[in-house]
Amino acid sequence: MPKTRIVAILVVILAALSAAAAVQAAEAITAVPFTQVRVADEFWRPRIETNRRTTVRYCFERCEQTGRISNFAKAAGLMEGGFEGIYFNDSDLYKVIEGAAYSLKSSPDPQLEEYVDGVIDKIAAAQWEDGYLYTFYSLPKRQPEKRWTECYKMHELYCAGHFFEAAVAYHQATGKRKVLDVAVRLADYIDSVFGPGRQYDVPGHQEIEIGLVKLYHVTGQDKYLKLAKFFIDQRGRDEHRKLYGIYCQDHKPVVDQTEAVGHAVRAGYLYTGMADVAALTGEQAYVKALDVLWHDIVDGKQYVTGGIGARHSGEAFGDKYELPNESAYCETCAAIANALWNHRMFLMTGDGKYIDVLEKVLYNGFLSGVGLSGDRFFYVNPLANGGGHERSPWFDCACCPVNVVRIVPSIPGYAYAQRGRDIYVNLFIAGQADLKVGDDPVALKTETRYPWDGKVRITVEPGKTGEFAIMVRIPGWAGGQAWCTDLYAFADDVRGRPRVTVNGQAVRGRPENGYTRLDRQWKSGDVIELDLPMPARRVVSHPQVQANVGRVALQRGPIVYCAEWPDNDGAVDNILLPDTVQLTAEHRGDLLGGVTVLTGKVPAVHSAGGKDYTVAQPFMAIPYYAWAHRGKGPMAVWLTRPTGDDR
Repeated sequence: MPKTRIVAILVVILAALSAAAAVQAAEAITAVPFTQVRVADEFWRPRIETNRRTTVRYCFERCEQTGRISNFAKAAGLMEGGFEGIYFNDSDLYKVIEGAAYSLKSSPDPQLEEYVDGVIDKIAAAQWEDGYLYTFYSLPKRQPEKRWTECYKMHELYCAGHFFEAAVAYHQATGKRKVLDVAVRLADYIDSVFGPGRQYDVPGHQEIEIGLVKLYHVTGQDKYLKLAKFFIDQRGRDEHRKLYGIYCQDHKPVVDQTEAVGHAVRAGYLYTGMADVAALTGEQAYVKALDVLWHDIVDGKQYVTGGIGARHSGEAFGDKYELPNESAYCETCAAIANALWNHRMFLMTGDGKYIDVLEKVLYNGFLSGVGLSGDRFFYVNPLANGGGHERSPWFDCACCPVNVVRIVPSIPGYAYAQRGRDIYVNLFIAGQADLKVGDDPVALKTETRYPWDGKVRITVEPGKTGEFAIMVRIPGWAGGQAWCTDLYAFADDVRGRPRVTVNGQAVRGRPENGYTRLDRQWKSGDVIELDLPMPARRVVSHPQVQANVGRVALQRGPIVYCAEWPDNDGAVDNILLPDTVQLTAEHRGDLLGGVTVLTGKVPAVHSAGGKDYTVAQPFMAIPYYAWAHRGKGPMAVWLTRPTGDDR
């Protein structure tokens, strides 16, 4: 065959591949960045402001007080002294920097930026000449012989992953390259150590996989994506090393794992990294494994609050249906990992069920982890308590507070997404999103009091009249589904279904994976109105969840409720909640930062003279996320449902 003919054929093939890649990219779902979403929301805006004004600065102060920052100064030779704290403390500082970056991008603050620049100077000065960065092995002097000798437990790679995330965020927020250059040198060094034909190992605590993918996105360097995949693919393979076991999800190759086991945070970060890599490489074995693992969790290992991780021992998943309430671990970091993973699953599939889980986590299992003041935190989030649990100002292992710092300001970035000419409305947050359909700008202006009110008004403002689709999510709870599987169900049959109108006219949008698809010629001033009925609902568990047999929980909209002692005559374990008790929703602007409470009159068991008797008493339930703000005392999510009302 003539050489010119071969060249022509190759050109055609390459053009076809390029076109296919372009189509694939055009069809990918991408999140609308939080920087393109202006929040004017009575629920989230105060929390984002509290995070910016209080939590970021508070966590930096704590990092100073506990030696997390001075460790870098010492490693750089700027001051004398040995290492302070826990060996993975570097990661805590990195997470606060990431949170500060998100805050700076949304709300410029020259004073905060100058402070962070100074912290970054210390980090850069502590980096070794070959790119290595980890203060624990840098103090009291550099110990090169110890590097990478205990990847199972020393968290060098975990810290690196959080540094990559922080460096990318700060570079994108400020345009400054110094921290990104430090990250690139560290990543290049790690890439020279690990990989085929080099050191075969995996991090004991996953996270670097997520950071490497972010570094790949900002630099375009293929080797970072390949290294992330290497770490994922080596997990569970014993050809070159000893396996670390179930605790680290290192008991079998990831594509063969069918059960969520071990440390819940590590698992959530692993699954998030797998989803990141699968979205870029099309690795179908990852996609299949993730689907199986996701179902294993939502079928029997996730709390009604969205929390995961039942066991204190190993901060781990339990067996299927092992969901104790008072001893529930439900680490705040695990809620964050689960939220990140479910958002990635949505971006891969466009299925609203993942946003249903994300929403349940954000409003309940995650938000309970930070107090209204922004400087008190929960590490664990039980669903019942006898009175000894309270938020702490800090922890020796401070992974949860500093994780909160970076998640709160990024929440607007979960609200919208786009695939070509399709716009997804995922979370209902008042404010404005600015995006483009093709080359044309489109603004969505949302007015709502969600999650207290189910009415959502979206004004569509395209730069010019054009045809595109707006995919409005219809939450599962609004369609009568308490959960995406039979793990939880509504015990009551409440009438009222979601209603969607455009310009005041009822429309029948095409149902599509949990969304109503509104495909039309949109013009400036068009208004979508969504009305989601929000009655108080009773929730029951699958009968094999032993902890909840004979019990019922309360939910209104996405909010899960709990009974707390100040509102219920000092106790909660004596409350009976029959199905016949009528509950009324009432918004209390003066309580707990403004909450909608559920009130009614319930029978309660009391004792006197060695005998039990039942009396009717006032009852009030508050949002679960807001408990433990009024002193120590009993709390319960699951309340006794009198015999005869069982599922």
